[in-house]
Order: sequence, then structure tokens, then C-alpha cells
Amino acid sequence: AAALNEARVIVLPIYYEVAPSFGVGSKKGAYHLLAASAELEDLDEETGIDWQQHGIHTLAPLEPTEQPQQAMAEIEAAARPHLASGKFLLSVGGDHAVSIGLIRAAANIHPDMGVLQVDAHLDLRDSWHGSRYNHACVMRRAADDMRLSVAQVGIRSLSSEEYDYIKKNNLRPFYAHNIDPMDYNWIDGVIETLPAPVYSTIALDGLDPSVIPGTGTPVPGGLSYRQLVELTRRVGRSHRVVAADITELTKIEGAVVSEFTAAKIAAKILVHCL
Repeated sequence: AAALNEARVIVLPIYYEVAPSFGVGSKKGAYHLLAASAELEDLDEETGIDWQQHGIHTLAPLEPTEQPQQAMAEIEAAARPHLASGKFLLSVGGDHAVSIGLIRAAANIHPDMGVLQVDAHLDLRDSWHGSRYNHACVMRRAADDMRLSVAQVGIRSLSSEEYDYIKKNNLRPFYAHNIDPMDYNWIDGVIETLPAPVYSTIALDGLDPSVIPGTGTPVPGGLSYRQLVELTRRVGRSHRVVAADITELTKIEGAVVSEFTAAKIAAKILVHCL
């Protein structure tokens, strides 16, 4: 591990889970991802790059209050100084709500950025479980409150409220059923949608449950690991990814595939986005 002032990559673990809609356990997702990351080889097999070469400093876990609006302010405050110093911030949740505070921190420094969201869900509800700062509202806050452009990939679960919103606002999600498993041409469309600076948010339920079974709302028909890696590689090559997060990991007792895969995804982000 690198010292804070020498590291180019800052990892922010966030222990937060409030009003999950189905399965529980994402609060300690960051712990399980980081524990699994210790088992990864340093060398990326596709590029020959040592993903630790930039220097990685992992911060002490942040455990925000369970009052959602205040929690987002605490997360934003924790993220902002690292983003302001030009370091690459990789945050690990927690439920997807944490991304509201993280995206807000990044948007303060990069107001022209877009958000790349990999997710099973649109997360475009205006409020959910009595809060506008819930995991089901992440992209509504980004699109409405922060006025950011969004590219939503792997979507296969939405409400009528969200469907009305995307029609009214002319949003065009990249639905999972339109993504050809044998063809990567769809990635061109994602790239064209995004402005030069990009914030990448990966809710792990965006991947198929056969890849990541350990998530609170596993929806069939998601992205493959290879599709996500190729998307990350192409966006990293064509755009400036300023920060990223990985959320919605839950531990399945007696199994390690989900957290190991999530750690591997984190390493791929460092290889392709720095």
C-alpha cells in the first residue's frame, strides 16, 4: 500500500445500507471486496500491466449516518478532497445510494462530466422508501438535480414512473435485451452518448446473477464479465474517467465468487481507466 501523498489511486470503502428493496448485506460489501482483492495477482493477464503500479492507498472505512440526506453530505465531504487533488478515486459500497454523494463530489470539480451507469435498474425514481436519497433514486438525482448526461447500460428492471420519465426526457437506456452477447458494436453507442470526462458507477446487479450471485436484487439476463471488461476498456481508452464506484455486493456464506469477481473488476478499472 502506498502512502496517501504518494498514491495516485485512493480507495474509499463505504459501509452503508439503508432501506434495501430486497436482499440485505451490502453494508459490508466493501470489506469483502477488499479482502478478496488480496488474493488477486498483481499482473493483468490481458495487458501485462501491474494494476498496483500507480500506488494505491486505501482509506479507513467511512460509516455514514443512517439519515440518507445527511449521509450523502458526509460521503460527498469524504470524497471531495481526493478528487480535488487530482487523484483517481475508486469508492466501494455499500448500497447504490452512496453514489449520489460521490457523483455530487465529482460533479463539483467536473461539471461537464457524464455518468456511465452499469445496473439492472434505472434508479430514476424521484423518491423511494420515503427518501429522495435512496439507491432507487441515484440517477434521478444525477439527471435532475445535477443536470448530468447519463448512459445507462444493462437495464432490465424499471417501474412505470421511470418509463414515463425516460420517455418525457428522451433518455435512451442500453437495455440488456438489446445487447448482443456476440457483438460489441453497442459499446460505440455508449461512447457517443458520453462527454469527455466520465464518472463510472457499477452496481454489481448490472452483471448477470450467474456472474455475481451475491447482490441484493439479482435480475436474470445481465451483462457478462467479458462485456463489462470490454466496456471499461473502450470507455477508458476514449474518455477521461475521473472516478468510479462499485456497489451492491453482498456476501453469500460459503461462496467467494461474487467478491472475487468484484475485486477483479476493480483491478480492470485501474488497468483501463488510468
